[in-house]
Amino acid sequence: MTPSPPKGMTPLARREARLAWGLLAPTLISVAAVVVLPLLAVFWISFKPIGLADLRPPQVLIRESLRDRDGALTVEYRLRNSSQDVEIRNVVLTDTLPEGVRVAGALPGPCHLNDAGLICSFDSVPGGFRDRLRFAVEADDPEHAEELVELSEPQIRGTAPNVLTNLTFTTENFRKVFDGGQFLNVLGVTLFYTIFGTVGALVVGLMAALLLNKSFKGQGILRGLYLFPYVAPIIAVAFSWLILFDPFSGSANALLIQMGVTEEAINFFGEKPLALIMVTVFEIWRYFPLSFLFILARMQSIDSEMYEAADMDGASPFQKFWYLSLPQLLGILSVLFLLRFIWTFNKFDDIFLLTGGNAGTRTLTVDVYEQAFAISNIGAGAAVAVVIFLCLLLFSVFFFRVMSREEGL
Repeated sequence: MTPSPPKGMTPLARREARLAWGLLAPTLISVAAVVVLPLLAVFWISFKPIGLADLRPPQVLIRESLRDRDGALTVEYRLRNSSQDVEIRNVVLTDTLPEGVRVAGALPGPCHLNDAGLICSFDSVPGGFRDRLRFAVEADDPEHAEELVELSEPQIRGTAPNVLTNLTFTTENFRKVFDGGQFLNVLGVTLFYTIFGTVGALVVGLMAALLLNKSFKGQGILRGLYLFPYVAPIIAVAFSWLILFDPFSGSANALLIQMGVTEEAINFFGEKPLALIMVTVFEIWRYFPLSFLFILARMQSIDSEMYEAADMDGASPFQKFWYLSLPQLLGILSVLFLLRFIWTFNKFDDIFLLTGGNAGTRTLTVDVYEQAFAISNIGAGAAVAVVIFLCLLLFSVFFFRVMSREEGL
């Protein structure tokens, strides 16, 4: 529904407003389909007692075969309920016997023949159900009877409640997430990784921008080299770091031992709390080029006359940075902090490739993967994802409130 224009608008302004909303409609629908609907699905699943096997609705699986037992041909149907605890009702098996094949004996209890072919009816199939239906057949050409039987594919249907679509809800998933001290430990690791990774990337990016905010020979090549950590494939740089800091064959350990810094090899990615520090340093190294690009672009847009006036007044380089450059950079630094905080809080691939979440590096995003796929609890994984969303929502509200106060001053 298109919002009605405010009262007092001229007819032309109203037509323009309707046109604007009409042009925005495809974008709004796309955002709703791509962002809002998956988010609502995660909230829905977080209140469901659902495992990985429950994503596919329960169904009766069937396998047909033709067996030759001492010259007697027997058709066999193997039936199995895909669920171990969900009952399937009104199950009906239908099949058509091919030409040249006919029933030669009594049919199993739930089965009968009619003009449409073979029909086997079950009132209900309990969870974990397994059964075999056999009956003898005769074939005009016994040697090719198996090929004929394979041509007829049996069909089976039934109705079963789907845990994804029913109205059964539970808070057990959130109870599992918050029970014990594990959640607080994981949240603490996530905040350490996010805060220090974000601040470190901004500080290193700022330092790199200050170094390259001058014209000198080879400046373009050096800028390109600074971008390497960000543009390089994550799997390549992650395994390069693992090889470099390997406790048995890594160059870093060999250098430290030869220099006498340590007497034995250090397991950089396998010991607490060193592993968490290393993945945080990796985060800083990999993502400082993004901050560097934005900060450098903003620094080069600052009017140079201010620096010339500061030089005439005898200001030191630190004073020029603190009183001239930094106030001009606060806007871009705040935006970068917001974006980097959200992206780092949601980061999964870096830690998973480096440590797999072991050695005290398990963050909330790694916990989502562990809950949903390692122990096949999709509901608990969705509950952790909801917690991540709420944490980022609270941070965003707090951030914008603080920024609005600063702007008001």
